[in-house]
Amino acid sequence: MARAPRTRDRNGDQAQGPGASGLRALRSARRSDAPAGPGYKWVALSNTTLGVLIATMDASIVIISLPAIFRGIGLDPLAPGNIGYLLWMILGYLLVSAVLVVVLGRLGDMYGRVRIYNLGFLVFACASIALSLDPFRTGAGALWLILWRIVQAFGGSMLTANSAAILTDAFPARQRGTALGINQITALAGQFLGLLAGGLLAAVDWRAVFWVSVPVSVAGTVWSYLSLRETATGRRGRIDWLGNITFAGGAGILLAGITYGIQPYGSSATGWGNPWVLAGLIGGGALLLLFCYVETRVAEPMFQLALFKVRAFAAGNLAALLTAIARGGLQFMLIIWLQGIWLPLHGYAFEDTPLWAGIFMLPLTLGFLIAGPLSGYLSDKFGARVFSTVGLVVVAGSFLGLLTLPVDFDYGLFAALLLLNGLGQGMFSSPNTSSIMGSVPPEYRGVASGMRSTFQNSGTALSIGVFFSLMISGLASSLPAALMSGLTAHGVPADAAGHAASLPPVSTLFATFLGNNPVEHLLSSGGTLAHLSAAQRATLTGHTFFPQLVSGPFHHGLTIVFSVAAGMALVSALASAMRGGPRSAYDNPAPGRPAATAEPRETARRRHDACS
Repeated sequence: MARAPRTRDRNGDQAQGPGASGLRALRSARRSDAPAGPGYKWVALSNTTLGVLIATMDASIVIISLPAIFRGIGLDPLAPGNIGYLLWMILGYLLVSAVLVVVLGRLGDMYGRVRIYNLGFLVFACASIALSLDPFRTGAGALWLILWRIVQAFGGSMLTANSAAILTDAFPARQRGTALGINQITALAGQFLGLLAGGLLAAVDWRAVFWVSVPVSVAGTVWSYLSLRETATGRRGRIDWLGNITFAGGAGILLAGITYGIQPYGSSATGWGNPWVLAGLIGGGALLLLFCYVETRVAEPMFQLALFKVRAFAAGNLAALLTAIARGGLQFMLIIWLQGIWLPLHGYAFEDTPLWAGIFMLPLTLGFLIAGPLSGYLSDKFGARVFSTVGLVVVAGSFLGLLTLPVDFDYGLFAALLLLNGLGQGMFSSPNTSSIMGSVPPEYRGVASGMRSTFQNSGTALSIGVFFSLMISGLASSLPAALMSGLTAHGVPADAAGHAASLPPVSTLFATFLGNNPVEHLLSSGGTLAHLSAAQRATLTGHTFFPQLVSGPFHHGLTIVFSVAAGMALVSALASAMRGGPRSAYDNPAPGRPAATAEPRETARRRHDACS
């Protein structure tokens, strides 16, 4: 994108005289260099909302589509040796997003937030095209997809790391909560809309899952280059290479250790006893501690630890981290609950459950879309603390309500609880984001946006490790015996039943997660089903056998998961209630005037309250 003339101040006022060169006059006539008018903030909102929508949709669109994707490349995702491919297809995107957003936010502060954002759209578009053109099959095809998903996550991180900072620059404090609320809720809703879109597109063709991103990302690239412009002055400085290396290495190794921790190791259902996993957890943690030490010693640190001295920033990010963990646990557990148990019990074929699971979770997305912009607008007037705190209490209440439901629940009550959870998360997310971004100096908004995204993305990745481990451990204690007795009772030979029961519970768990019939998958490969009677085959591969078999162990694990999630929501509410108000001097006083005299006292007080 063309750079703004150096003689233009940060509000776009012309400072050059009549003797300016023809080249400079030509550049100033271009739309991207024109002063930001009153309508520019809405252009920035619409563009950044599109960016975070496509970035977050692609983080989840693959989850539902994995069976079709792996069938398309000729690879069984549930074979024990292929579990790693499956996990990295899901978590590789999240891991890169969690690790890189701070770095990219810092680069946005230094070299221009719009410039990094525009480049992110271009990288995302190129990666989407490469994903849809996978030329390989089996393991090579899976590696192609994983590597280009990582590149796509790199572009998506550029978008998410700078979108909130661009909006904070473009909008005045009295409207910032509304703008950030729309942007944030779109990002959260994109995670669930991706599940629905994945189910629809995978039924057409597995490549369509990646095709859908191509026209959107290409159009977004062109539009962002033509419409967005820098409205804040970049602060040049040196790149903190040691900080970048220790943070990326520490966070990457730690999250990779968590990823492999949910895979079986030896005779154990999970890999938390694996020496390599332990080494990753310890080594990653040590590198992050070293990173914190480095950041206190360098002149221009990547990660502004001093921002945590701002109470609103520290409390808001703590609440965001815990809420992201709870939300991630809810998302994945609901998919397993619906696809593996409830929908089959109500007559839905396993092949159709991914699509219908996305449809039946729409009340959660609807709650986001209703409460997010509304709470953002109201928080501009009445402050962020009340809305974010009450929203988290509502979230905790919805988790407790889900605990009371039986496995085969009444959908009306279930939908009401999902709507309540979505409303609560919408009430929290918009005001919390506005409070975090309004609490930091303008020159650090890019890195603050990246830090906020890091906590949110890390929470999602952590939730998979934490809650899947809890669920797998619960299944490992009772599922093998239940499978053994259930299969032998319906004519399956003892050796075949024992083989099926001895497979890692993670395979069975991911079978339900991906909308496959686990019993059919376990017995078809060895030809066992062919030696059974038609009635026995119909019973074992029907809609109700496996859901009824696993409902007891699953509900026990679900109780643990939702209890932990409710506790996290309550701790988040406490942290949110303890936030303080940000300094009004950070709300972009007019250029050339001191912050204390940039506006009347009453106006300054209203702007301060709007961000508190």
